[in-house]
Amino acid sequence: MKVTRVYPGKDGKSHFEDIDVPLQDSRMPSRQHSETFKATGMFFSLTSGDWFMDYHKGPRRQYIFILEGQVDVGTADGVRRFSQGDVILIEDTTGQGHSTRSVNGQPLREAFVMLE
Repeated sequence: MKVTRVYPGKDGKSHFEDIDVPLQDSRMPSRQHSETFKATGMFFSLTSGDWFMDYHKGPRRQYIFILEGQVDVGTADGVRRFSQGDVILIEDTTGQGHSTRSVNGQPLREAFVMLE
C-alpha cells in the first residue's frame, strides 16, 4: 500500500518520500493487511475551502487519511496534491515544515491518527 511520507531532511527542510507499507495475507479470504501500528488517538477534521497554512511543523508523528476533497502539500521538493483515498505520514516535527492548502474552494475531510 502506497503512503507518502513527509520527513525532515538533513538540510532542515521537509521532503516527500513514497513508501510501500507491506501487506500480508489475512485469515479472511481475499483480504490482506499491514502490521498493527500503535496509536495514541485520532480525530476527524473538516477544513474550509479557503484553507491555507504556510510552512509549519507537524505537531507529532501522525497519519492523515484524505476522506473527501483535495489538499496541496508543499515541501522543499515542490507541491503534491492528495485526494480521497490518499494517506500521508507526517514526520516533519522539526525543521522548516510543510505548507497545506485546500483545492478549488472545496472543503477537505480528513482523519488524523496520532502515532506513538
